[in-house]
This record gives sequence, C-alpha cells and structure tokens, in this order.
Amino acid sequence: MHAPLRDRSADDRMSISDSTVFVRIDSLLPSDSPRLDGKNESHVRLLAETESPFPPILVHRATMRVIDGMHRVYAAGLRGASHIEAEFFDGTEAEAFVVAVRENATHGLPLTSADRNSAAARILSSHPQWSNRRIAGATGLSRRAVGVLRQRATGHVSQLHDRVGLDGRVRPLSGTEGRRRAGELVRQRPDASLREIARVTGVSVGTARDVRTRIQRGDDPVPAGRARTAPIPPKPAKTFEQAPAERANVLDAKDYAARWNGLARDPSLRLAESGRRLLRRLGGCVVGLGDQSEFAATVPLHCAAAVAELARHNARMWEQFAEELERRGTERRRSG
Repeated sequence: MHAPLRDRSADDRMSISDSTVFVRIDSLLPSDSPRLDGKNESHVRLLAETESPFPPILVHRATMRVIDGMHRVYAAGLRGASHIEAEFFDGTEAEAFVVAVRENATHGLPLTSADRNSAAARILSSHPQWSNRRIAGATGLSRRAVGVLRQRATGHVSQLHDRVGLDGRVRPLSGTEGRRRAGELVRQRPDASLREIARVTGVSVGTARDVRTRIQRGDDPVPAGRARTAPIPPKPAKTFEQAPAERANVLDAKDYAARWNGLARDPSLRLAESGRRLLRRLGGCVVGLGDQSEFAATVPLHCAAAVAELARHNARMWEQFAEELERRGTERRRSG
C-alpha cells in the first residue's frame, strides 16, 4: 500500500519528509487522485477489516491534500480513528499530482488504463518539457503510448527547446539556443550563480561559465562557427482593444465569480469528486482582463516561449472541452 523510500525517485525523496507525524483526519482534504472512478468502497472495507496498522499516507504540506493513501484515510475513519500517520511532501500542486500518479502506479489498488492515460495527458500539460520516457516511468505507460498522447494533445510534437529525461538531466534540442538563453539571463541577472544559470536555461555549468565569461568580455555567447539561427520576428499581438468582437464572450471578473459561485453551490457538482476537480480547475486558472499585462510583464524573456506554449495548450484544451459540452447539449435537445 505504500512505496518504500528506497523505491522512490531521487526527486521524490528530496521533497518528502524524513519523519512521520500523526495528523487529524478531519484536517485533511480529499486527494487530487489520478483514479477517475474515485473511491472504491470494497477496497476501503477490505482495508478497514485488516488488523495491521496502515503505512503512513502522503500529504501535500501546503494544502493538506492527501497525495497517496485516501483509501487508508477512509478505512481509518471506518475504524473510528481520529488521527492517521502521515509523511509530508513539499512541492507544487503539479509536482504533487505526479507523485500521486507514481505512488498509485506502483503499489496498492492498480490504476486502470484510463487512469494512466488521463494522468499522462495531465502531466503532459503541466510538464511539457518532460521526455516521453520520463512520463512513461511515472504513469506505467509505454513511451510510444505517451508519444501518441503528446501528439493527440497538441496536434504536433512539442516544440519546446529542451526535454528533461528520466535521469532529470535537461537536454537542449539546440545548444545555440541554450547559450543564447543563458547569455540573456547573465545580462538580466549578472549576480546569478552558475548553477542557477544552468538550471534555468538547460545548459551545463561549464557552458554557463563560458557564456558568462564571453558576456563579460563583450563577446557573443555563441562561439564563432556555430550555427546561428536568425530570431523569428514575433507576430503582432491582438489586444482586447484591437479585437472588440473577440471580447463578446469574455466575462468580466464579477460576472465570472457569480457564475462560478452558482456552479459551486450545485450539489451535482459539489458532491461528486470529478465535479469538485472541475470546479477547482475553473476557479484556479482564470486570467482576468486586467491580469494579462501584469502577468506578461513578470515573465522573463527566456521563459516567454514556454509560458506562451502552455497558455495556448490550456486554451485549446478548454476550447475542446467547451465544444464537447455544447455538442452533448445539442444531442440531448434533439433526442428530447
């Protein structure tokens, strides 16, 4: 039911506490589980009937959301327990979901094929820079299956400049591009350490040192003789003022909040795990009209392409979701 520490990846071990504590069950939030069907009642009863103590559950410290062990939490409640032993994970919510998938894929109640495919699609969205092999390792799918999902989700193979492999190493698809990004970071933050430059831009520490030396001498960060690709001029962006027709279906912050609050009070959504997941996503990914310029101004230039690609990917996914809802509504009206 619980992955031993030695079976966890190095990244997971670094983010999981070394010790366990007993936490109140009523202080925990439901897991953001990769299991599409949610709670398995028969599995909960089976766990509750065992006499041995449960291995520690894993909890996201920042949110107190259960990452792994929700069935154990339900079973402990059936036993009448008020506390349960837990380890804490320190990381982002996206990282916590990856850990949840990895933990559930290697022990306990097996993930279904649909669970694994759905989890892989979500990880592709949150970690597009990860290699197919690394995502396959987290979900239990094959690299080929992840590649198919990547192509289906984006319509093409991801065009990020680098990929992070199963070993955690960043491998730029273009060494020239990596040097240029490192050079830009050095100019923006001359006090940044070599390790930070390497981590942020995906180059080696030795390359970061060479780039910084070149910048300090006033040279180009790319050595002479290397292929230099001319930067592609960006397309002029449409602002909301330039495209009033495209704003017709955009809700302002007040209307959006009112619409969301109405949905959040609907029992058919609020009382279902999948409905709560949908509400969290609808409430957590909103960019208001006044936020766009502020967010754009905070994104450093070397991150702009990756952030733009993620934003477009999320926009495509929500657009497909909206079209699916509209299609179902149309079919039901016709059949009714």
